[in-house]
Amino acid sequence: MVRVLVLHGPNLNLLGTREPEIYGSTTLADIEAALRQLAAELGVEVESLQSNHEGVLIDAIHGARGRCDAIVINPGAFTHYSIALRDAIAAVDLPTVEVHLSNVHKREEFRHHSVISPVASGTILGFGVESYLLGLRAAVSLVRQSAKNKG
Repeated sequence: MVRVLVLHGPNLNLLGTREPEIYGSTTLADIEAALRQLAAELGVEVESLQSNHEGVLIDAIHGARGRCDAIVINPGAFTHYSIALRDAIAAVDLPTVEVHLSNVHKREEFRHHSVISPVASGTILGFGVESYLLGLRAAVSLVRQSAKNKG
């Protein structure tokens, strides 16, 4: 069975109350419930982790190698400067989909650059909760396509 690790970066634990004009009223628990429901429909497993600590996310990425088939990550603010997170993603060589709730290109200039995107399989942004669901669908599709090609 396909297993996908979903990582939520800093401050995403505050969804639902944090800047609702940008992020809406959906909570992280709501997102995780939607991901579990979609995972069941797709016949895959999801494992989720939120952390405000870069090292915890890096350890989770390292731990995914050999245990998970793909990663969906919303790196939060780490998107813009965490070379360590970028290097961890590159090192494990798993299909990785970067997701963001908001369209970062419509926000402050410093949010326009991602150090994660160059090592991600793709990036989905600006669709709220749907960004995560599209990210999960993309990750599963990448894994299944790769298995079919090897097949």
